[in-house]
Amino acid sequence: MVETHINELLQRTVEFGASDLHLTTGLPPMVRKDGRVTPLPYDAATPREAQRMVYEILTTDQITTYERTHELDFSYGVSGVGRFRFNVYRQRSSLACAMRVIPNKIPSLDQLKLPPVIRELTRKHSGLVLVTGPTGSGKSTTIASIIDVINAERESHILTIEDPIEYLHGHKKSMVNQRELGGDTHSFNNALRAALREDPDVILVGEMRDLETIAAAITLAETGHLVFATLHTRSAPATIDRIVDVFPAHQQEQIRIQLSTSIEAVIAQQLMPKIGGGRVAAIEIMIATSALRNLIREGKTYQINSVIETGQQYGMQSMDRMLAELHRGGTVTYEEAATRAIDRENFQRLVKGY
Repeated sequence: MVETHINELLQRTVEFGASDLHLTTGLPPMVRKDGRVTPLPYDAATPREAQRMVYEILTTDQITTYERTHELDFSYGVSGVGRFRFNVYRQRSSLACAMRVIPNKIPSLDQLKLPPVIRELTRKHSGLVLVTGPTGSGKSTTIASIIDVINAERESHILTIEDPIEYLHGHKKSMVNQRELGGDTHSFNNALRAALREDPDVILVGEMRDLETIAAAITLAETGHLVFATLHTRSAPATIDRIVDVFPAHQQEQIRIQLSTSIEAVIAQQLMPKIGGGRVAAIEIMIATSALRNLIREGKTYQINSVIETGQQYGMQSMDRMLAELHRGGTVTYEEAATRAIDRENFQRLVKGY
């Protein structure tokens, strides 16, 4: 790999149809396709080769940041190939890097096979919409598709705060300003505080990482803005609990009240390998009906699952029901669906058609 440039590896990754490229010492470059990690046909990388390939594309400031913090996030484009999200980190005192492929074209809601109720969310003018799931579950793609619909259909100011910027949004009917952590702002919290002075209608918060960011996002949703954000939670009830639990005990009742009035929906998703190749999204949707708002206000999140199960007329669907339907339809294996279930016993009943 002495003469190999990182661009060559990125091109091979795209040609292979993989979603991610990993560079670590002692292994050849590894790619993730359909959820599984396999090697590209190269020799194992040495610590010196791994560092050379990544340092060749970094600016002096980025190298300084990485050497100070041992972590670096940025986006990178290769002409004629695509854009990529990089995370550079250290392991066993050597450089390692994870690179996510960002498609050049934002897929439509129809292409992603997202339920019709998600299009209805694009017509909201205020409130908080959360897209959740583990890393690599397609959260960024779902939100980009939603933002693209708003961009195409509404005359508004869309402001995104991302780390790093992934999908690039051109100006359509809306004006879109995208701010990147590090280059354009120092923190999500700072950018959200400043957002009130930037006259946005729609705000995307790349990730709600801490108490200050969560509080600012809820406040913006309460004050007439439509706010989209992501969290690394597996289900709608877990998402509500995560937000409330971030706050000190004496603030939690007030946060439950604020959240109950500002939340519009939670979309929880997982990407799963399909039988025969490819991947499919399993999606849970919670829509904030008056009954759900009451449960959030009263701290009865343990009852949310039953409301989702019986809320199909509002566009709701539970993760376990979606997993059961994917298995019964022959899309995913029983074992794969069962390991992703929120409540294994409930999932088994749904598979049997109860």
